[in-house]
Amino acid sequence: MNRYLALVTTLLVGAALGAAPAWAAPPAGVCHDPDPGRPAVAEQPWAQLLLDPALVWQHSRGAGVTVAVVDSGVDGDHPQLRGKVLRGKDFFEQSNLPGNFDCVSHGTGVAGIIAARPATGVGFHGLAPDARILPVRISAQDIAENGQSLRIDLDVLAHGIRYAADSGAKVMNLSIAGYADFPAIRSAVGYAVSKDVLVVAAVGNGQSEGGGELPSFPAAYDGVLGVGAVDIDGARTTSSQVGPYVDLVAPGDGVLTTTRVAGHAYATGTSYAAPFVSATAALVRAARPDLKAPEVAQRLIATASPARGDGHAYGAGLVNPYRAVTDGLDLSDPAALPAHVPSPPDRAALADAAWHDRAGTVAGWTTAAILGAIVLAVVVAVVVPRGRRRRWRPALAAPLPARPEVVEPPEQMFLVDR
Repeated sequence: MNRYLALVTTLLVGAALGAAPAWAAPPAGVCHDPDPGRPAVAEQPWAQLLLDPALVWQHSRGAGVTVAVVDSGVDGDHPQLRGKVLRGKDFFEQSNLPGNFDCVSHGTGVAGIIAARPATGVGFHGLAPDARILPVRISAQDIAENGQSLRIDLDVLAHGIRYAADSGAKVMNLSIAGYADFPAIRSAVGYAVSKDVLVVAAVGNGQSEGGGELPSFPAAYDGVLGVGAVDIDGARTTSSQVGPYVDLVAPGDGVLTTTRVAGHAYATGTSYAAPFVSATAALVRAARPDLKAPEVAQRLIATASPARGDGHAYGAGLVNPYRAVTDGLDLSDPAALPAHVPSPPDRAALADAAWHDRAGTVAGWTTAAILGAIVLAVVVAVVVPRGRRRRWRPALAAPLPARPEVVEPPEQMFLVDR
């Protein structure tokens, strides 16, 4: 109760002074074991070198698109996110708290990959820097390495998904995964899909070497893009789950992202691969607002770069932001061909063709007959005089020359001395 009393007191004092409350700072007492602040990193991360956002920024930067980050909250005070994180809502504390604060940096990291603005002296930035972030806080702790959604209250998650769908989000990032199909989550995701929200979900990090396919929800739900993780060499990370729910892959091994309290950190997992796809979806929805969510998903899948493995591990391939925005795909179904109606035959043309055919046949036989007669006349002119001179007796052929006798050398027997 003390932490809520402190929060209410802060709001009342701010209102009395006419000042806007500092929503992004965690309310007193909410973060019991907050993630410590980390320093800024100047190096440009490999994921940005691979996807090269500057190319696609000539066509789209995600302006006008709201991406819901249903996660641990988002630190709206981070310098690269300040001004682009909406108030949002906190469903975890079950109070009238916003969602634009973060105790563990997980949601802040996801939001940074999507929309962090470029900053002087910092190599990292988001893929869709003009997009807005709607923070929906449904957890107070980091998601476990296996991505188990059982650690999150199902009703809290379902309410958060529905809230995001009703709050104008066009893309929803769910960096969570579990092995069980819960009706409440299935229903909430279906509601978001019905509201034309493109839902993007991590496939989870529960895979083991040589292990079989595992279930993954919400990635396996209809209308959801499931995202796996690859490393700098394009190979699937060993923990990234495999199954028919993998639609795309994205960088997810040692990727640089934002942390709470202004810093950066390297992170690994499908949780950080999913926001690269969410950001790409935001770029497409900004450039092509006429497209519905299924059409955007189709573009992302159709324009993916080839991957080094099969579909259950890599889906359609590596997400390609530039092609997703710029390729001139026709997403409509092919038009039906008109029924074939044969034209009536041209009797005059047929008769003319028949006449030419007959004339050609007659001319051919006539030519052959004339040539035959000429050959016969030549034969008669040569053979008859010679026959008369010999009085039709057969001519004798000239005798063959005598062949010299060949003397063969005597056979020899070769003895082997015992």
